[in-house]
Amino acid sequence: MSTQNPLKQSLSSAKAASGLKGVIRVPGDKSISHRSVMFSSLAEGTSHIRGLLEGEDVMATLAAFRAMGVEADGPSNGELTIKGVGMRGLIAPETDLDMGNSGTAMRLMCGILAAQQFASKLVGDESLSKRPMRRVTVPLTSMGARTATDENGCPPIHIRAVDSLEPIDYKLPMASAQVKSAVLLAAMYADGETSVTEPAPTRDHTERMLRAYGYECEVEKISDQVTTIRLRGGGKLTATDIDVPADISSAAFFMVAASIVPGSNLKLEHVCVNPTRTGIVDILKAMGADIRMTNPRAIGGEPVADFEIKYVGLKGCEIDPKLVPLAIDEFPILCVAAACADGVTTISGAEELRHKESDRIAVMVEGLRALGAEVQEHKDGMVVTGGALGGGEIQSHHDHRIAMSFAIAGAVASEPVIISGAETVATSFPNFVDLANQVGLNIDA
Repeated sequence: MSTQNPLKQSLSSAKAASGLKGVIRVPGDKSISHRSVMFSSLAEGTSHIRGLLEGEDVMATLAAFRAMGVEADGPSNGELTIKGVGMRGLIAPETDLDMGNSGTAMRLMCGILAAQQFASKLVGDESLSKRPMRRVTVPLTSMGARTATDENGCPPIHIRAVDSLEPIDYKLPMASAQVKSAVLLAAMYADGETSVTEPAPTRDHTERMLRAYGYECEVEKISDQVTTIRLRGGGKLTATDIDVPADISSAAFFMVAASIVPGSNLKLEHVCVNPTRTGIVDILKAMGADIRMTNPRAIGGEPVADFEIKYVGLKGCEIDPKLVPLAIDEFPILCVAAACADGVTTISGAEELRHKESDRIAVMVEGLRALGAEVQEHKDGMVVTGGALGGGEIQSHHDHRIAMSFAIAGAVASEPVIISGAETVATSFPNFVDLANQVGLNIDA
């Protein structure tokens, strides 16, 4: 069984490109891939997964479950078979569980492990070790979990054994799919009904996947923004087959590339268009992009469609803060789109970006300025005045989305864009360089 991903690539520089052409399918959705491994491992029976993202983040999740006694065959070409051990079938790991660079993996795993009758320890790389975890450990502690972080509320997370958890009614202080999911996963083990109320819509892959694996949860729309999810503990997950659609967060790089490189005409196939994830499309359309969604269908409980993007040039706009949670991972590449648009683009209500793999507000401002863009930084966003971009050296701060975003910026820059710290691209998009060059981008690995 291979332990190294043969598609792992880095990138070092990007140069100007002409019109992008072609039909491609980007790798499987990372959020759904993580959850498919988790739910299949806890299910009763054998699950088959197709389209799995074989990036380092998802492989860290799979390795963690293998360390807790779960048998898995693969992955190979996106196919993985997992023999579930049931809700109470995990065994104590003999070593720390290393989540690498993945905040999703660490926060969701914390929800699962907080309910186990054995102790565990979650660790991560240098970047993940600086990310806030109290947002997860606080509600879990109120359920009876026994967790501890470092003095700053960051990893490692020590989790002690408990016999049971108590249900809670939890109001999320901020819109976060990761925190919501951690509480819902713990709630499966609680004695009674847990409710989670979110102040704004966030991705609902956990709720959809619960149903796909036969576990009931109730979703009540309180208002346009507020939703309450209820789940009663004590149920079981039943194995199923999952076909993971392409990740819209990965597709976003090509959506923007085709929108800023003159002469482009690009098609993206089999993309997840879950309505809690399509903020990127709404924002680009507000900027005047020619993006058409075709062939909509449903696969495995998730809506899927193809996209056709043609270059027409972008215009600056004020991005609706309500769209921020629906495009939170796409803001680095949206900042590049703003820098290439005609006019001013205002981003606000996005302070959560400061708590990602890097401080994505500060890092994008730094990088765009290095390429000659006019940018004003604010606590919860930035104001970008579009114009011509020059070349320069970019520090990605080992953030995969920062690195890929500036690789796209290089396609319209007057001189090469050199990107350092880009090895983390493999965490979410291992064949990015190959696909990018296939459609006409000019990236050196």
